Amino acid sequence: MPYDECYVKSVIRTVADWPEKGVMFRDITPIFKDPKALRMVTDDFIQRYIGTDITHIASIDARGFLISSIMAYHLNLPLVLVRKKGKLPGKTIQADYALEYGTATVEMQIDAVGPGDRVLIFDDLIATGGTILAASTLIKELGASVYEAAALIDLPDLEGSTRIQDAGIPVHTLLAYEGL
Repeated sequence: MPYDECYVKSVIRTVADWPEKGVMFRDITPIFKDPKALRMVTDDFIQRYIGTDITHIASIDARGFLISSIMAYHLNLPLVLVRKKGKLPGKTIQADYALEYGTATVEMQIDAVGPGDRVLIFDDLIATGGTILAASTLIKELGASVYEAAALIDLPDLEGSTRIQDAGIPVHTLLAYEGL
């Protein structure tokens, strides 16, 4: 099924003033109720990465898990998790980052990736880029390299994609929404 940007955008819901006043939240959860939209999105990402030398997909908490698990299954790759502080058992490493509306910390398990691994970072949305940059820091600290950062949605006005690219990480997104 070919990817149809207009169709997928029609499925995504915009929620004004959530989680804070002034934020236009792009809610992708309706995609999971729409098999056509979900197939379009996942098929497009799978086609992009099939045949690459990616060894792992690092997925960011939490909506990114849903799309990236489908990708990992079809690409026959390990899926490793980048989670909010305190959500992963065992030994972890952590990095702090700034959100568009606050600060947070993410963690990875210390055995998630290692030297020689080439990791695709996946998130549902790129806003300020802080989450992906923090994940990149963790991946590199564990000795692996970042192949690319991918997300369903980019919010270019918040310049996160630019920050990620300025850090030397290629970025791929399917959709962009102007404005905050």
